[in-house]
Amino acid sequence: MDQILASTDIRDRTQRVRVSGIATYYQPGSALVLQDGTKSLWINSLFEKPLHLGDRISASGFPDVDNGSIILTQGEIQDSGVSSPFLPVPVTSKELSSGTRALEQVSIEGRLLMSLRQSALDEYVIVSDRHLFSAIYRHPGRNFEAVLPPMKQVPLGSQVRITGICVLDRGEQFRGSQAFNILLRSPDDVALVAGPSPLNVRNLILLVGILLAALVVIGGRGWAIERRLRHKTAQLARFAQWRSQILEDINGSQSLVHILGEIVQMVSFRLSNAPCWCILADGTQVGDRPALSTGQKVIDHRIASRPGAPLGTISVALGVSAKSEDPEKDILPAAAGLAFLAIETDRLHSDLRYRSEFDLLTDTHNRFSLEKRLDQLLESAKSGAFSFALIYIDLDGFKLVNDSYGHNVGDLYLREAVSRMKAQIRLGDMLARIGGDEFAVLVSRITQVDGAKEVVRRLRHCFDKPFDVDGEQLIGSASFGISICPRDGISKDSIFKAADAAMCAAKAAQRVASTPRTGGEASLSPQPTGATTSR
Repeated sequence: MDQILASTDIRDRTQRVRVSGIATYYQPGSALVLQDGTKSLWINSLFEKPLHLGDRISASGFPDVDNGSIILTQGEIQDSGVSSPFLPVPVTSKELSSGTRALEQVSIEGRLLMSLRQSALDEYVIVSDRHLFSAIYRHPGRNFEAVLPPMKQVPLGSQVRITGICVLDRGEQFRGSQAFNILLRSPDDVALVAGPSPLNVRNLILLVGILLAALVVIGGRGWAIERRLRHKTAQLARFAQWRSQILEDINGSQSLVHILGEIVQMVSFRLSNAPCWCILADGTQVGDRPALSTGQKVIDHRIASRPGAPLGTISVALGVSAKSEDPEKDILPAAAGLAFLAIETDRLHSDLRYRSEFDLLTDTHNRFSLEKRLDQLLESAKSGAFSFALIYIDLDGFKLVNDSYGHNVGDLYLREAVSRMKAQIRLGDMLARIGGDEFAVLVSRITQVDGAKEVVRRLRHCFDKPFDVDGEQLIGSASFGISICPRDGISKDSIFKAADAAMCAAKAAQRVASTPRTGGEASLSPQPTGATTSR
């Protein structure tokens, strides 16, 4: 892995830029929002010194894009000390959901539905013009053993005015109606406009008996609305928890099919148990596609990939009367994004596993893979039920090929030699490249030594015919050495040493045999005509 990473070359030519504006939101050690007129910018920064909202700030950083919005990262902050505060812009929930007021300092009124104290933040759930959103105040950095100051208490049902910075859930402006939240600068950004209405069912019954039936209808409708809102809030919380679990499984060791199954179940839960399934480009299907009736319609969403070819589709079957805006604009794109992340992560893990066990030049096993298989055979051979052999192979004169014809020809020669040797080994045996021109064959089960010698005989015949490599005719040869377990040892080192020693002895014998005729020791030598011959 360290050799692989050492070959990477990544250049980031992004230049640091400087901007200025009025500070409208500040989270020490995390983020700062600057506003200049109607333009606002989110800046990620580790700056932690005190800073006054409303001061003109100069900041520098690197431009980046986060979830479709332009931001600055690694921000360096400089406070001018000049105060020029913005007055918050009164807005409606429709304006905020459109995305045109993203990151601006705004003010909006609504009814408080719920307040929640957590260790890291205070959250107020507000409804305004049937839009549900949260007003969030993040606690400043503190000692976790310290006691938080009391949360600002506002009676539920009160009309409140919320002042702060508008942030979009998806962070993408001008993409149609979407969910939003308000980031509070301080607890005082939640202002009480009017307390809960004193009118309720009991008081109206006592005061106006003749309106009893109307009050029952109104009370029932209010209860139904509140129940739907609470159910929606619970669904959103469960959906977020499910999504977090899927992200953990993607980073963990869960299989791709298991993760895609979780995604399908999540979409089905979010769409009131509507049938959902996923089909990948290789034909793998997760989830059961139902037999569609006349009262159903299918919505398909592609799982896009970086090169452009889709990785598959995720689909859901809905009733004909169901609105398709939510699954098309929110749920299915989110599920497709999770599926894309799961598929790409699985591919990355598979590629890394392949690179760790195979030689990329010859597409055969590497030394690590060979030693792992050898350890397994040694463990099984302890019972004495069978023997196995290790054949050590050294290509003769390979350095001379590289020196005479270049490394490109040498690489092609290696690939052709490996291709021939693969065709000569048994189905259960393993061929591995353990060095530049050194290979090994692990013969998994033999009943006698002649079995290994037969494999060597077939491998030797691989070099009988010349190699036609890039217009050059190369006549190759190789030296072989055999070690038998348990005859030559019962440990990995002893098996390797015995095979290597046998190979060296065979090479020395070949060198002595060829010396009287050639005066050299290479079995491959370049000829004036561009060919090589075996000595």
